[in-house]
Amino acid sequence: MRRIIPFFMLLLLFSFNVYAAAPAKQLPGDLTLAEAQTVLNAALAHSVKQGIPMNIAIVDAGGNLKAFAREDGAFIGSIDISQKKAVTARYFNMSTATLGAAAQPGKELFGIEVTNQGLVIFGGGELLIRNGVIVGAIGVSGGSVAEDTAVSKAGAAALK
Repeated sequence: MRRIIPFFMLLLLFSFNVYAAAPAKQLPGDLTLAEAQTVLNAALAHSVKQGIPMNIAIVDAGGNLKAFAREDGAFIGSIDISQKKAVTARYFNMSTATLGAAAQPGKELFGIEVTNQGLVIFGGGELLIRNGVIVGAIGVSGGSVAEDTAVSKAGAAALK
């Protein structure tokens, strides 16, 4: 029995090292870094064209930050807003504008913005869809709602 325990301990240690050394694989329904950068670059290009400095956040399928850019001069307070727009869109699988329309006083989702550690329910958050599968979302903040929405839609269109 004394010989068997060290053998199994050694086997367990070896198995762990082999598993830990294996490279992680991308999940099939998740946003790749290359895709996130493509979306970010398209959104940045549209932002520059508009002339309004923006904060642009890209999240993966799980709502985790994948890429982010804060243009020179963009509002510091918009960092959090851009990230929350992206997460809100992903959590509810719809644009933040669509969710916002359903969250107005007297509507079915009124008050939803106070859930999930705070949501953002105005335009600027769009889903990222690849081959009919939601793989992430983009959130943009720094300009008017219309400007944020235009930049987020330009970013999302780059993935299609």
